Amino acid sequence: MKRNSRLSAVLHALMHMAEREEPMTSDDLALCLDTNAVVVRRTMAGLRDAGIVQSGRGHGGGWHFAKPLTEISLLDIYNALGEPILFQIGPATEMPGCVIEQSVNRVIGDALKDAEAILMARFAGTTLADLAVDFRASARHGRTDTG
Repeated sequence: MKRNSRLSAVLHALMHMAEREEPMTSDDLALCLDTNAVVVRRTMAGLRDAGIVQSGRGHGGGWHFAKPLTEISLLDIYNALGEPILFQIGPATEMPGCVIEQSVNRVIGDALKDAEAILMARFAGTTLADLAVDFRASARHGRTDTG
């Protein structure tokens, strides 16, 4: 089953932007992500609508941050992407009247709610500035592939 890597890809693009002094075009970001510029524009438009990035046209134009990295949480990015589904598992629906299925669904549902709450709290408490610090520390320790 294919995983949804959209959040990871967007964070990857945003870290490339954080490393540049000047705005990055959709074509620049597409090269970083090995994708099409149209996909980048579509995704970045959602981030622009959420007030995370801005875009400029013409010479010197491109995507840049609308506010400091310390004010942008991973939860902000997740929400701007439309809150992708976090987990592929979920309740069964084949026998809704069965008390065993109901019990299983309740236990699984409670566990998933707890896991989602933990993940959302972690996203809320992690900013793009935190991610940039981690990236820069990794780069200093010899991991320099910034694909």
